[in-house]
Amino acid sequence: MKTFQADQIKNIAILGNSGSGKTTLAEAMLFNGGVIERRGTIEGKNTVSDYRPIEHENGNSIFSTVLYAEYLNKKINILDTPGLDDFSGGVISSLFAADAAVMTINVQNGVEVGTEIHFRHAEKNHKPLILAVNGLDHEKTNFEKSVEMIKERLSTSITLIQYPLNEGAGFNSIIDVLKMKMLRYAKDGGKAEIVDIPADQADRAAELHNSLVEKAAESDEALMELFFANDTLTEEEIKKGIAMGIITRGLFPVLCISAKNNIGVDRLMEFIVNEAPSISDMPAIVNSKGNEVKPNPSGSASVYVFKSSIEEHIGEINYFRVFSGKITENLDVINSINNSKERLSQLYICAGKNRTRVSELNTGDIGAFVKLKNTKTGHTLNAPGNDWKYEGIVFPEPKYRTAIKAQSESDDEKLGEALNKIHMEDPTVKIEYSKELKQIIVHGQGEYHLNIMKWHLDNIYRIPTSFNLPKIPYRETITKTAQADYRHKKQSGGAGQFGEVHMIIEPYEEGSKELAMQKIGGKDIKIAVRDKEEITLPWGGKLIYVNSIVGGSIDARFMPAILKGIMEKMEVGPLTGSYARDIRVYVYDGKMHPVDSNEISFRLAGRNAFSTAFKNAGPKILEPVYDVEIFVPSDRMGDVISDLQGRRGMVLGMASEKRFEVIKAKVPLAEMNKYSTALSSITGGRAMYTMKFAEYAPVPGDVQEAVIKAYSEEEEEE
Repeated sequence: MKTFQADQIKNIAILGNSGSGKTTLAEAMLFNGGVIERRGTIEGKNTVSDYRPIEHENGNSIFSTVLYAEYLNKKINILDTPGLDDFSGGVISSLFAADAAVMTINVQNGVEVGTEIHFRHAEKNHKPLILAVNGLDHEKTNFEKSVEMIKERLSTSITLIQYPLNEGAGFNSIIDVLKMKMLRYAKDGGKAEIVDIPADQADRAAELHNSLVEKAAESDEALMELFFANDTLTEEEIKKGIAMGIITRGLFPVLCISAKNNIGVDRLMEFIVNEAPSISDMPAIVNSKGNEVKPNPSGSASVYVFKSSIEEHIGEINYFRVFSGKITENLDVINSINNSKERLSQLYICAGKNRTRVSELNTGDIGAFVKLKNTKTGHTLNAPGNDWKYEGIVFPEPKYRTAIKAQSESDDEKLGEALNKIHMEDPTVKIEYSKELKQIIVHGQGEYHLNIMKWHLDNIYRIPTSFNLPKIPYRETITKTAQADYRHKKQSGGAGQFGEVHMIIEPYEEGSKELAMQKIGGKDIKIAVRDKEEITLPWGGKLIYVNSIVGGSIDARFMPAILKGIMEKMEVGPLTGSYARDIRVYVYDGKMHPVDSNEISFRLAGRNAFSTAFKNAGPKILEPVYDVEIFVPSDRMGDVISDLQGRRGMVLGMASEKRFEVIKAKVPLAEMNKYSTALSSITGGRAMYTMKFAEYAPVPGDVQEAVIKAYSEEEEEE
């Protein structure tokens, strides 16, 4: 296998809505690049990219796939991505590893939901885009309508490089206004025959060529001056302007293809090779120390792992991008995340599940490692001496959650191992083993996303599982002051047990001071603060434990035992069994016995006194509330807001952002169950949202009653 230099390597992610032809395009590119001898089809379940059983069953991409092709003595690394938003992790990781993207647009449907979502992902990651209008051989194509839709929904900066001469059934000719030639294809596509533009197309081609020249000139001041001086630009100058416009996202070139018939794909590949940026054209990546890592081929070796997967008979494979230096077989590197040493004993370039062993890979290239011990997605591997890492991929926050349980208890351990492997392959699947809820909670990007995960558990790992309604991690607190005392006394031969504790509890707010006087039984009692312990609770909030014992009624050695008893009830609140928080406890009196008092006596006395006081202190349930940001088309905004209000959501504000309306709201987690499915239904799939934990807030009285009742019924059943 030939070794390519940094300026000979182009890394391209293929984006687009599900069904827009991404995988078919990738197949044609591999065929034209000589990687395969025969093109597969989605229907035939024999494409290089969608090779996994779940992809064959569903007929669409679930995972991103790493591919490559050689064309015009250059290498194109191709990252075929899923089209559905539930699998956006593969899109985001691929964009991180790529220098640019090709967006496929199905000419029958124009700009679809996935097109808009992927465009936003590329925009957020500052990645250049080339648009490929696909399916021009279909009888219902309308290229002009698609172009207008692209301008309306994506960007007015799109620039036609080509237009179809005879779109529809029999499509085989493209007018290229950069080359100012016509590309004519045989029935089975392949390499174009380059001929002169027909006379009846000369005026339209010239008009579009002039628009292209003007757009190219706008990309650079020097080119603009040349344009004003000469009223035109040379082909090389136009190409330079296009390349600069692509990098700055000031220009989105549009090309025409029929991926299914391999028409226009050769010219698209030529355009990628000549105009798309390589690693040295793009801004340098910044490491954790804030320094740019220049793409220096002779520099210190440094790579980032952007994807991991598990393959049958091989095990774990880590896909990486070289950001600096050269990677060679048997190179010793340091994993900057965990400081472990790794030896790169085997290097591969990949086309789906097909791997070709290579001895080295240069700056900018993409490859794969096998048999590494401690390396996963998101890890940085450096030559010894560099302890920094890349900040790396920022995956989206989860939007959907469910509880999962193995149908057989004997499979519990196997389920844990399988879930960890699934998370390794798809970091957007997050696993939470909740001691609090006594459930395994799986978080993902949507209902379909987690159904695909379950398919893997059922069919690949052979672990029958069931999804259950996830419990809500409520918190319990108090709203007023209360007093209680409790005497624990037990006598059963030999040493007995005795401990008596008197305490006052009150709500705690950050910054509040202890009270010097408390009213107990209608009497004002002075509270002396002898000692105070502030405990930051692992589940949020605080417990302030105040020793107010005067006169030695309880020995200091028993105070930790009382605290332990209080903490036992803090972990299992009396209303719903949830964690309690934000409470100040004063232990101000009690009694002990010279013989029978011990730690267990005071632990039990403290626990029961706290429980009694808690119930009399206006106990209140708090619920997790999330910040929700929804991107929605303006014509569906009213329906979305109405739905949020039905979910006890509070709309905080609205704004317009890049052709979408943005609704910001706070919504209780209890009301967000299956929201991704509901939102898709309301908006025809065109809305997109994010959610992030904001705070705990009191639940309304009627909701609290319903929650307590449901908990009581559950306890009775158990």
